[in-house]
Amino acid sequence: MMFDCAMVTGASAGLGEEFARQLAGSVGKLVIVARRAERLERIAEELRGSSPRTAVMVIAADLAEPRDRVEAMEKAAAAGFAPDLLVNNAGLGDYGEFVTAAWPSLEAMLKVNIEALTHLSHLAAPHMIRRGGGGVLNVSSLASTLPIPDFAVYAATKAYVSSFSEALRIELREHGVRVMSLCPGPVKTEFGEIARRQGSAEGMPAHALFYVPKEQVVAEALRGMERDSARVFPSLKIAAMGLAIGALPLFLLRLVMAQRPRR
Repeated sequence: MMFDCAMVTGASAGLGEEFARQLAGSVGKLVIVARRAERLERIAEELRGSSPRTAVMVIAADLAEPRDRVEAMEKAAAAGFAPDLLVNNAGLGDYGEFVTAAWPSLEAMLKVNIEALTHLSHLAAPHMIRRGGGGVLNVSSLASTLPIPDFAVYAATKAYVSSFSEALRIELREHGVRVMSLCPGPVKTEFGEIARRQGSAEGMPAHALFYVPKEQVVAEALRGMERDSARVFPSLKIAAMGLAIGALPLFLLRLVMAQRPRR
């Protein structure tokens, strides 16, 4: 791995935890960030035991809060853990019709998926430029390519992530800073359970054939970062779906998405 210090947000579970596990041993320093401090400490202890050459720092923060984002970066820098690789993985979902959504849930999703990702990138990029290189890996989604009824706000936030990543990549390229968006399809993590609304009988619909193991998603993401890829759709089946969706005209997408299963 070409980076010295990596910061992974949303590292207490799912893809974030897997990023931490695969980065440990390949970077000298690792900062793991999430709200659940006890869970982070357990993961940190495991990583220190399995990868003793990697120093691990734990930062408990609610990334929906601007002050927590600034403090997280300041704490890391003060301890000598200023990241030259930022993995913006933290994200929230809310599955169900827009008009029946609780506004606090939608607001939190906008703050974490868009605002926090943008703010942390803004805080980290100047250090990377001064260093003469670095990387920003933004976790987007295959959903970023689609307008998805019943998942409208989440899909729109991920469309922002993919578009923002493309533009930031162009801006930072001359400074030696790589920017990549990761666009996975469905992955078996606790994300779907959390996105499912209370009282709902089932979570987000996804055919079993489209699931990709989190280990594969993260491994392909890190390989893409090393290759300086602009966007990664992990697995051939998700890459093929991304290409197929991109080739469809918008009027056909509207017709297809209008046939969604209803509760």
